[in-house]
Amino acid sequence: MIDTRVAVIDRRRRIWFAAVMVAALLVAGGLLLPTVWASGPPVPMPVASAAVPAPALAATSVPSASAVPSTPPSPPLRTSVALPGPVPARGSGTFAYAPGRGKILGTAGAVRRFRVAVERGSGEDVVAFAALVESTLGDRRSWTGDGRLRLQRVPAGEKADFTVFLATRDTAGRMCAAGGVTITVGGRPYTSCRTTGRAIINLDRWRLSAPPYVAAKVPLPTYRQYVINHEVGHELGHGHQGCPKRGGPAPVMVQQTLTLRGCVPYAWPRRGNRLLQGPSL
Repeated sequence: MIDTRVAVIDRRRRIWFAAVMVAALLVAGGLLLPTVWASGPPVPMPVASAAVPAPALAATSVPSASAVPSTPPSPPLRTSVALPGPVPARGSGTFAYAPGRGKILGTAGAVRRFRVAVERGSGEDVVAFAALVESTLGDRRSWTGDGRLRLQRVPAGEKADFTVFLATRDTAGRMCAAGGVTITVGGRPYTSCRTTGRAIINLDRWRLSAPPYVAAKVPLPTYRQYVINHEVGHELGHGHQGCPKRGGPAPVMVQQTLTLRGCVPYAWPRRGNRLLQGPSL
């Protein structure tokens, strides 16, 4: 009787042991997850069961071919030294004027009013151009920063002291020539100019900058600020200047579109709390 009971117990132990071994093998192979008991501490997951299979990981981390752009995106304007693509050589010869009236720029001094216009067919937006002209001239580093001059943009129907134009190279060439200024370099209208009551910015330079700035890897928006300040500076009575110190910042009235005369590019009339000037030319 005792032997029978012992045999039964021994058989039950062998069955239990075999079941435990099978379960252990299944867990080790990742085919059976251990149970987390609510009444006790969580059972740690085996390393094998926590790993993500390599094919699934690759599928989630590598974009599909359709998601990869065929060409890299263009760099943002703030870091570009020039814009890609062709520049219109000529437009309609007529201009769209920025609507509305801007705020008064500067803190004190006489108010001079100006208009802003973009040639139709140039591909440029007159509102965006006007916004950059205003933000440049209203900067404390610009002509209004000394407290002796204020500027205000007005619409086409109002009286103005001068107009800032953005024109294609052919139109700019004709407008400058009509005012007695030649802007041709290498047989093509190249620079911008100022004639009486007109600051005329050449679209080629607006989109492509100029070699001294490109060579120095100066972003295009900085060149745009320079050319606005330079041509408006002429309208305010300032002539061309030279470089006051080799390796130093160029005064804005240096013809930086053509040469830096030993200075480095600088887009503003003022530096610190003073007007940055060089010898008159």
